[in-house]
Amino acid sequence: MFRPLELFIGLRYTRAKRRNQFISFISTVSIVCIAISVIALITVMSVMNGFDFQMRSRILGAVSHATISGIGESMQDWPRALQIAEANPHVQGAAPYVETEAYLSAQHSSGALVRGIEPALEPKVDDINQHMVQGKLSDLTPDSWNIVLGKELAMSLGVGVGDRVTMAVQQLRATPMGGVPRMRSFHVVGVFELGMEQFDSGLALVNMGDAQKLNSLTGPTGIRLRLDDLFSARPVASELADKLGQVYRVQTWMDTNSNLFSALSMEKMVMFVILSLIILVAVINLISMLMMLVTDKQADIAILRTLGATPRSIMGMFMVQGVLVGFVGIGFGVGLGSLLSWKLPGIIKWIEHTFHVTFLSPDVYYISEVPSLLLWHDVLWVSLLTFTFSLLATLYPAWRASRTQPAQALRYE
Repeated sequence: MFRPLELFIGLRYTRAKRRNQFISFISTVSIVCIAISVIALITVMSVMNGFDFQMRSRILGAVSHATISGIGESMQDWPRALQIAEANPHVQGAAPYVETEAYLSAQHSSGALVRGIEPALEPKVDDINQHMVQGKLSDLTPDSWNIVLGKELAMSLGVGVGDRVTMAVQQLRATPMGGVPRMRSFHVVGVFELGMEQFDSGLALVNMGDAQKLNSLTGPTGIRLRLDDLFSARPVASELADKLGQVYRVQTWMDTNSNLFSALSMEKMVMFVILSLIILVAVINLISMLMMLVTDKQADIAILRTLGATPRSIMGMFMVQGVLVGFVGIGFGVGLGSLLSWKLPGIIKWIEHTFHVTFLSPDVYYISEVPSLLLWHDVLWVSLLTFTFSLLATLYPAWRASRTQPAQALRYE
């Protein structure tokens, strides 16, 4: 005979007899419910991972992992600070910069954050050069008074490559008429598009030397850093702050964007909890199925008890069926959920093209496409959580089965 006996009988109970197809139907419903719950949880987690990855990559494509700045307008002894930063083993790139707020005017006017950069060093700390729509960063040569604009900013100003933009900064220039803002005409040589409204509509790049002259500065206002691991930004910043001294301030991307990423993490956790409750509902359906099975098999249980089956063996028989239902449901759920998460961006595009709908309007959202990033550790956690729930769901029905008294169960047989 097939051994062990508990496994043989538990597997046999998953197949319905001709006279009773109801238990088999309930088993199928339980498998489907668990599979749908796992599919939903894996898909939602993948979409949340996709949004988180897109937000990090787009934001960190324009901002640095860490920034060293001075107490005043210009950094004191900035070559020394740059040397100390580059000596840190976690720092992959460092570049000085000048940052100021300015007023730009052409056909229309708009405020913007103007960043003076060294074109040769800038690719070490951000990815703007990879998102150039027109022109290139290398055109920002010293004393050229060239400027590169975000795509939305260029549209709001009504300019393109080859046009001129007048910039007015907060630095005042003394005249017989009193203090007036410093102004300078710039030649537009490039346009970039990061896909983030914050930068595409509010960031302009010029050469660092030109920015220093326009703002009457003797050096950069800070140094931007790229690290080998962006999640180690805070310990690296603390280490650099100790070496640089109190005349410098070190900030990380976590400090400047902490609210956004905390909100994303919290939203992911809340969605995980909500969908876990959906899995719990599916598991409750599994408990109901097992309780029906115990009631249906009272006579069989009593006969097995009279033949010498122990309460532990009876529990094992019914736990086998519950675990099998959970295992099959998890298998289908993981397979279909992983496939759906992998193909979801293409499916969403097909739906938008076929039915002429837009789920994420680029005029409203930073990300205009539904992203999906399947992480296998999330799949593992979902599988383990669902399997644990399924295993726990079998305990009470199996215990009830083991408490069956043969005399009472066979009284009316």
